[in-house]
Amino acid sequence: MNSKWVACEATEETDLSGTDTKPAGDKGKAGKPGKVDPDAPVCTVTKMEPQPPATHRAWKGHKPGDGAIYVRSCGKSSFGDPGAVDADMFADAFWAAAAPPAVDPAILALQAVSKMKLAGPNIASPRADGQYGVKVPMWLWVNAGPNTFGPITTSATAGAVTVTATAKVASITWDLGNGGKSVTCNSAGTPYKASYGMAKSPRCGTVFTEASTEEPGGTFTITATSTWNVDWQVVGGGATGQLTELFDTQVPVTVVESQAIN
Repeated sequence: MNSKWVACEATEETDLSGTDTKPAGDKGKAGKPGKVDPDAPVCTVTKMEPQPPATHRAWKGHKPGDGAIYVRSCGKSSFGDPGAVDADMFADAFWAAAAPPAVDPAILALQAVSKMKLAGPNIASPRADGQYGVKVPMWLWVNAGPNTFGPITTSATAGAVTVTATAKVASITWDLGNGGKSVTCNSAGTPYKASYGMAKSPRCGTVFTEASTEEPGGTFTITATSTWNVDWQVVGGGATGQLTELFDTQVPVTVVESQAIN
């Protein structure tokens, strides 16, 4: 079979021979996770077969046998049908001394996490419309949903590589908004019932020692921050890893000098 080579001039030449794979999910401000664009292209690398002639500009002065020419193809197909041809796919040829990774599984793991649509804790108690008393036990708990507490599992695919990621909340830290005091709980907490009376929560709770009347708006702003552990692995064996994501939710709380309980 005869092969023909056509030299195509690009409007902008980009050196794709490097391995700069900084993920879009790097931590942002205040420990927040960065956003991963579900539409961002995922790239796969394959060795060009057959290799282009020695005069082809892709060699960049190197000789055939001294490394090889690879093709990096990027597209959105990881979020749809892995076998479909995406209209936004593109490809670039580059020289490399050694075979680059076919797909960076860490990037796929981040894109799998982006599909989970993780959120901050769904706070059940304390309620924004509630009123709580000084020196009265306050029970802290959240509604445990897949996107707010886990576990939740998704996957992302590029080329022949599929990464599956599972996320779940490892702990929730409650900043009580009253001068730096915080409580860290390793569970969703226990829902309060009237029959418990003045008992303290067996799993997650606190006691305010001062009223919120002197605070702006007459409330303390409680911030609940969930720490998500994400375990990922390449389907069929291979690379594995773990990510940590932080999400928070705030609720204003009124604390008064009374013997009221939530």
